[in-house]
Order: sequence, then C-alpha cells, then structure tokens
Amino acid sequence: MLSRSQVEKTVSCFDDLPSIVMLDFETTGMSPEQGARITEVAAMRIQDGKIVDRFVSLINCNVLIPSFITQLTGITQTMVNRAPPVAQVIPELLDFIGDDFLAAHNASFDEKFLLAEARLLGLQSRHQTAICSVKLSRRVLPGLSSYALGKIASQLGLRFKGQAHRAEADAEVAANLLLHIESHLKQQYSFAQIHPSLFASINRLSAAKVPAYLRSIQ
Repeated sequence: MLSRSQVEKTVSCFDDLPSIVMLDFETTGMSPEQGARITEVAAMRIQDGKIVDRFVSLINCNVLIPSFITQLTGITQTMVNRAPPVAQVIPELLDFIGDDFLAAHNASFDEKFLLAEARLLGLQSRHQTAICSVKLSRRVLPGLSSYALGKIASQLGLRFKGQAHRAEADAEVAANLLLHIESHLKQQYSFAQIHPSLFASINRLSAAKVPAYLRSIQ
C-alpha cells in the first residue's frame, strides 16, 4: 500500500516523476529454472505519457531454438546465431533500465528471466517494483473478455505495429496499454499525475477493493 507521501504524489503535479520501463522477452520456454533462455528483448521507457526511448535486440544464448518457438515468433536459429551475445546484451539492458520502475504484461515471467540472466553473468538489476499490466488491467478495467495481450489490445483498439509475439511489437502494445490505464485513472478519479508506485499498490489489491481505494486518495 502507498505511504502518505506516495499518495500525495499521485494527486500532485510533478516535473520529475520516475520513468517506467515496459519489458518483453521472447524465450525458448516458460522457465529459466528448466533451462529456458531468452532469444529477444524489447524495453520501452515511458515518461510524461509517452514512449520516449527503446532498447531492442535479438540475443544469442548459444541454445537451440525449438521449432514451435520459431512457428510462434518467427525467430529462427540463424537469427539468434547472428545476434549479439547475451553477455553483451544483458549489461546494456540493465543499464537501460537503471533504477526505473519495471513493468511487463505478466511481470513475474519477464522479471524472473531478467534476474536469471543477470545472475548467470554475476550482475544485479537495480529496478524498482515490477508492475504487472495483466493484474493492473484486471483491476482497473474489469469485465473484459480476455486479458491476454492480443485480445485486450483488440478490445481497446490498440494496434500492433509489428508482428505479435515479437518483443518490440509486444512491448510497444503493452506500453500503450499502460498509458491507456493511466489516462483512464486520470479521467475517472481526477488525478493530475500518477506516480508509478500507485500502479504497484493497485497490483497488490483485490479487484473489489480498487474503486474504494482510488476514491479514498482523490
């Protein structure tokens, strides 16, 4: 839950609100604990209601790409073999994220890969709380038929600018989803600005408690 000082930040005008970095990985499987590795990354820095910077790269982790991953994403073995090595990409990605807030659509998935790959290189991420745009969407936009990224994008009129299941296209749509949620909260609850910690606080609430909580900090 937000502290009093953090609550005040959600309803005040700020020139220096922290940035949020929306992260998306494409991977060879579902879990780094089971040996899955990353094949592509995109990170979008969100500041002042827009995407202001991005980091995008294929990644060579010296692993075989399963055929079903190629069918899903279009990422081939040749593409990753020619990509920059993970030992180059991850330090650059960690520098890009810095100590900003992290976000992802299903944040636990992307964050665990980020931390696992950093750990393999003896590195640590400095990012603040990870914000899950799936949980956030369920709590702020209840009643949608699906909260899968492609389905929620279609319902809200958010267009993919590239191929779905590629990191850059997915990260950009997820970033625009977060901006849609921010705009919705400002309109519904008359917030002048929204501190990223408010999103993290909403993530920790049950959906039923969110409206009353937001009204209490107007």
